[in-house]
Amino acid sequence: MKTDEIIKRLLENLGLDPESEYLKDTPSRVRKMLEFITSGYRVNIEELFEKSVFTKKYDQMIIAKDINFFSMCEHHLLPFYGKIHIGYMPKEKVIGLSKLARIAEAFSRRLQVQERMTQEIAESIEKYLKPTGVGVVVEARHLCMMMRGVEKVNSIITTSVMLGTFKEDEKTRREFLNLIKTQ
Repeated sequence: MKTDEIIKRLLENLGLDPESEYLKDTPSRVRKMLEFITSGYRVNIEELFEKSVFTKKYDQMIIAKDINFFSMCEHHLLPFYGKIHIGYMPKEKVIGLSKLARIAEAFSRRLQVQERMTQEIAESIEKYLKPTGVGVVVEARHLCMMMRGVEKVNSIITTSVMLGTFKEDEKTRREFLNLIKTQ
């Protein structure tokens, strides 16, 4: 069954008339929206790294902070959104700075849970750059908590993954966490 037909049936099951002037184009709009917000499944992560990794002798922390993202909770198909902060300590390889945002986008544009998304971002950076350490912090608001269930509209969920020196060295971890604090 085609996606548009499934969405049309869903509307009917909700007691709505999918042929009404307001809903007649809804199935195709919803399909296009779903294709866009799940476009991360079609991103080749390895290719993202291959095209923008450079050999460079640099051993200081690199941070991209406040990377805005939107994702969809795989449990309720409701959005969650917020900011991703990524830091790493390179050994011999660095990545083009905009690619950190592209990596975050690739993993956020999937049906997700925040904990897994945080882990996937950190592990991909570790796998392809082989830095001495990686830190990823995600701060998000979840509509599944805000508009249903517990209905806590001001809740912010924070997850973090620290690998290598970010996990093992308290000074490095503290530096990263202090640098990503929003002023």
